[in-house]
Amino acid sequence: MKRFPKSIRFRFSVIFIGLMAAILLGIWAVNNWMLEGFYINQKVDSLQLAYSEMDALVIEKMSRDEYISDDFMDGVDGDNEKQARTLELLRNISDQYNITLLIIDSFNNMPLVASNRDIHFMMDRVFQYMLGRNNPKTEIMMENENYTIQKTFDPRSKSFYLESWGYYSDDRTIFIMSIPLASIRESVQLSNRFLVYVGAAAMVLGSGVMYLAMKMVTSPILQLANISEKMSSLDFEAKYQGDAQDEIGILGKSMNALSDKLKETIGELKSANNELQKDIQEKIQIDEMRQEFIANVSHELKTPIALIQGYAEGLTEGLAEEKESRDYYCEVIMDEANKMNKMVRQLLTLSALESGNDHASMERFDLTELIGGVLSSARILIEQKGASLEFACGHPVYVWADEFKIEEVVTNYVSNALNHLAGERKIEIRVEELEETVRVTVKNTGEPIPEEDLPNIWTKFYKVDKARTRAYGGSGIGLSIVKAVMDSHNKECGVDNVEDGVEFWFVLDSKKEA
Repeated sequence: MKRFPKSIRFRFSVIFIGLMAAILLGIWAVNNWMLEGFYINQKVDSLQLAYSEMDALVIEKMSRDEYISDDFMDGVDGDNEKQARTLELLRNISDQYNITLLIIDSFNNMPLVASNRDIHFMMDRVFQYMLGRNNPKTEIMMENENYTIQKTFDPRSKSFYLESWGYYSDDRTIFIMSIPLASIRESVQLSNRFLVYVGAAAMVLGSGVMYLAMKMVTSPILQLANISEKMSSLDFEAKYQGDAQDEIGILGKSMNALSDKLKETIGELKSANNELQKDIQEKIQIDEMRQEFIANVSHELKTPIALIQGYAEGLTEGLAEEKESRDYYCEVIMDEANKMNKMVRQLLTLSALESGNDHASMERFDLTELIGGVLSSARILIEQKGASLEFACGHPVYVWADEFKIEEVVTNYVSNALNHLAGERKIEIRVEELEETVRVTVKNTGEPIPEEDLPNIWTKFYKVDKARTRAYGGSGIGLSIVKAVMDSHNKECGVDNVEDGVEFWFVLDSKKEA
């Protein structure tokens, strides 16, 4: 099957891979440039929530004229119930939000509770903030009446922290909460690296799945393209074999119907074209036959007309003064006129037969009697030619045909045999009775007809030996009349070269057709 470098499969695969790459690149960009900001905002919310939860406890104690510092008068190792509740809240804040927390009693600047061991550093930082001594890289994220949330750089660890510091609602308890931001940056890097791995695997796997899916979609399309290519080469045998009920299946069935319709239509067009070519060829043949007929008639009439004109002029000019010479001139003129008259009558007969205007009048008659009559009329000519005649059929043989036309056939056969006698100068006529037909054969001894001339002897004006034909006054029309008569009877006629001569034959029905 033909492959296309810019096929639908190729284009869809490129689009799919490009789309996946764009999505993965977009996710990577969002992850790289926006995840940290989103994380910081979430941690700001966490600091606010931690402040709110702790401040709610402070407000609750204030309502009972208590302070949170009272819970830790015995130290953080005390086991009273109030201290346990406060410590549990601080522990939840530290674990849930990953917050480092320090609480200081502002009356005696004493740390009450701390979630790490770096208490003095955190105390120093919160006091510095209260005195307005912030690091130049500090970025205020949120500022409230009691507390401030800011992003601060720690020169010791060379990393950024998110810190919340200020007073609780009792205006006595100082706090500072801190969340490191280094972990988020590491998380972003790990996330991006993981995204690259997952994205690469997803692209490979997705491309394979896309290729297989597109192959399932494009295979029937390529099959339809192959069928259409064969249809363009007028090959309508290929058919779409799919049985899907989707759009491609409907298209395939439509192409099959189109293929059948085109095959039928082109077949009809070819048939019509063949008929047209046949009509054109027939018209050309008719024109050629007409031209050939005119040329042949002109040629055949030219000689007798010239003789008649020459001898008539001789008589006019007194060249034949003696009676014997005048009689000779007149005989030549009459003989040539008779030849012209005979040829004209033969042409009229042949024209009527070929045009179909002279229909055969079918009747039952004795063929033996008809042949005998023809031979009786030609007896003088037979004697002049010195021919011996053999016709042995002595009983009636009845046939169905046009008696007048069959007489013309027999006359032409006998005349043709007399004009081509040679050797033993013998003519033999046979009548063979078959099951439902009768075959008549007229044989004469003499030279055989050249094999290349046999198919043409039935053609008008065709002469095998033109000089000899002219000598006995033949026009080349007699056998054409025989052929036309037998065609009008829908029967066969023919000629065969035999050992010592030539025999012509024709066939007639001996039994009337139903």
